[in-house]
Amino acid sequence: MKKRESFLLKGHICYSNEQGKLLVKPDSYAVCREGICQGVFKEIPEAFADLPIRDTGDCLVIPGLTDLHTHAPQYPFRGLGMDLELLDWLNIHTFPEEARYKDAEYAQRAYAMYVEDLKQSAVTRAVIFATLHVEATEILMDLLESSGLETYVGKVNMDRNGGTELQEESAQTSARETRRWLKEIEGSYIHTRPILTPRFIPSCSDSLMKELKKIQEEYHLPLQSHLSENPQEVAWVKELCPNAASYSDAYFQAGLFGGSEPAIMAHCIWVDDEEIALMKQQGIYVAHCPQSNANLASGIAPIRKFLEKGVRVGLGSDMAAGSTPSILRAMADAVQCSKLRWRYVDPVAKPLTFAEVFYMGTLGGGSFFGKVGSFLPGYAFDALILDDSSLRQPRRLELLERLERFIYLGDDRNIAGKYINGVPVF
Repeated sequence: MKKRESFLLKGHICYSNEQGKLLVKPDSYAVCREGICQGVFKEIPEAFADLPIRDTGDCLVIPGLTDLHTHAPQYPFRGLGMDLELLDWLNIHTFPEEARYKDAEYAQRAYAMYVEDLKQSAVTRAVIFATLHVEATEILMDLLESSGLETYVGKVNMDRNGGTELQEESAQTSARETRRWLKEIEGSYIHTRPILTPRFIPSCSDSLMKELKKIQEEYHLPLQSHLSENPQEVAWVKELCPNAASYSDAYFQAGLFGGSEPAIMAHCIWVDDEEIALMKQQGIYVAHCPQSNANLASGIAPIRKFLEKGVRVGLGSDMAAGSTPSILRAMADAVQCSKLRWRYVDPVAKPLTFAEVFYMGTLGGGSFFGKVGSFLPGYAFDALILDDSSLRQPRRLELLERLERFIYLGDDRNIAGKYINGVPVF
């Protein structure tokens, strides 16, 4: 493991300290001491005068970005099937592709490509679905551990509606394989952590959900899943769980809807006010995946309402329903989708601001990992150096304008440096 360093990072520093507020500190110093941020200063405090300075020149410096929801095994077919809706897309593209990960050699080849792309991206932390295959999931975890990224990875559970190639034999088999996975990885990683991963209600029987609750109580694991992504899916859950008042209630009745253990629910498009109240009560994190929601015609999530009700929201790439691992792209798409919801669905819901989506991609989603996603004192020193000099402009822009423009125009080639816990990734 690389040693966490102590240094001063000089540049134009931009970060959130609360929802909807973006701080811009030109020609300032972000202080890293053994991987922890000590704050941002215009002048170097005497206590840190002996630390080495890394000067980024005219670059922008922002916190690392968090991807709260993505599917690593879907990397090979990103950009395909974008003319389909969710359930058809799962059956035609997703399930056949994920079935290939039974082959460890294929998993090694595909996951190596994905992890390398993620390493070079603006993402410093991610919460990731693998597949139901234990060996392949461990291959992914090994690769991520070597990358230096901070991640949660989940072996997927699904004992129904996965077809002949992608479905565990029974609830007991799924639980047994999950326990085997947890036992085999125990103590093996520093930066890569397990997360309980029932794919979604349609793929998990009531018996399996009961088994997963037992595992969660035993291992105290957080959980990730999907919630109310598509109208057909929501109707299907009503058929499968007639005693549940809602899709959210189906998870809640199983004891797998936040509360004592953190939970991320991706999408959350077709939720009603009672569900939103339950989400707030249980401390649910919403992983907003705007590109995916548009590509699969799933709908537009009520993010403004979530923010007003105090529900925690981060951003997800949801690759491959989202065609890129970029959370920069997710920020831009979140603004665009919110404008469409305001115009066509809810004229009272104000569109999201740039400052709000920046918060979601940094401090909002990063908080799932603890003190992450800001340059506030005591936070993990995750940082990106953004070189926007190639984004040509005939006039001088303010720093905030440069940052907003970068979200729309910049990409991995413009990332000049990346730190996680004070350790340089590149």
